[in-house]
Amino acid sequence: MVHSHIDNVDVKAVFSKCGRYRYTLTVSRPDLKTGQKVCVIMLNPSMANEKVADKSVQFVEKLIFEKSLPEFEGVCELTIANLYAFLQTKDFEGRKDQIGRLNNSYIEKSITGSDIILIGWGKSNKFAERVEQVKEMLAKHHGKKVYRTKKHPSRGFYKDFLLKGD
Repeated sequence: MVHSHIDNVDVKAVFSKCGRYRYTLTVSRPDLKTGQKVCVIMLNPSMANEKVADKSVQFVEKLIFEKSLPEFEGVCELTIANLYAFLQTKDFEGRKDQIGRLNNSYIEKSITGSDIILIGWGKSNKFAERVEQVKEMLAKHHGKKVYRTKKHPSRGFYKDFLLKGD
């Protein structure tokens, strides 16, 4: 199902040359020239790009920019990265070739450029090895605010959605 991005945001996506991997999706508010930046790390991308969102992206945009949560006060930009950069909507397997050749560098860059980290990859143990690899990247960035989600954003409800820590 196609969703729209929220109003009054600019969106930029970085895809692989072949178009099968999305490394980042950055959503910014042009009315805020300065402010905090959030890095959201989810499982894998579906079809969201500059023109359309998916359910997870739209949920996160609303959570950060519209729900007036104190944790995200003054946020001017959010960057979505994923454990796996491979574009797929159903029956995702999480194979090593689905990580994406440049994905780790984009995750690292997104974490480094952010003030707040939101871990939103869900609770499946199926991807435990990849989760540990990304947690090692996160461990190098002490001092950043880290939140995790109760569920994957595609299955989320705004009430009590955020949990502290990783």
